[in-house]
Amino acid sequence: DMYPKGYSTYVEETELSKLWEGTFRPGHFRGVCTVVTKLFNIVKPDKAYFGEKDYQQLKIIQKMVKDLNMDIEVIGCPIVRDSEGLAMSSRNVYLSPEERKQVTAIYKSFKLAQKLVEEGLKEPRKLEEEIKKFLASFPLIKKIDYVAVVNPNTLEPAEEIKGGERILVAVRMPSARLIDNWELKIPKM
Repeated sequence: DMYPKGYSTYVEETELSKLWEGTFRPGHFRGVCTVVTKLFNIVKPDKAYFGEKDYQQLKIIQKMVKDLNMDIEVIGCPIVRDSEGLAMSSRNVYLSPEERKQVTAIYKSFKLAQKLVEEGLKEPRKLEEEIKKFLASFPLIKKIDYVAVVNPNTLEPAEEIKGGERILVAVRMPSARLIDNWELKIPKM
């Protein structure tokens, strides 16, 4: 039992967890950090692998391990996507066939963003607006919780696109709330 009766000790990262998902799911990352710490204490791994799909969670766990001097290497694993670009997630089972078609808009918005960056767009807020405009054109995307171009380490809004920034996206479909992200690359000249 992870939380037996009388349990009152928690592990919480307090900076990265305030942003993005942290504003929509208060306390979520405290639970993640606590459970992962307990798991690490039980298993005592040398390495731990976490998917980049939940990029914020990956960065929080890496920060927690560093801050608490845990002798563990936390390694990010690339996002696995289906043939349409949809990031693999347990939540995908809740999507109707029509929602599945329309939610590929997230991946398409990343490809659009990448193209705009390759064409010279360097202003993160303008890129965010282009992504939001694109996503808003899909009727089954009921709400865009956030679109953010962020520094890949601090998760703070990026000041300029130089390459390596992450686009973080969270949207609500009728059946599920989905998150995804994309690493922006600047082509070498």
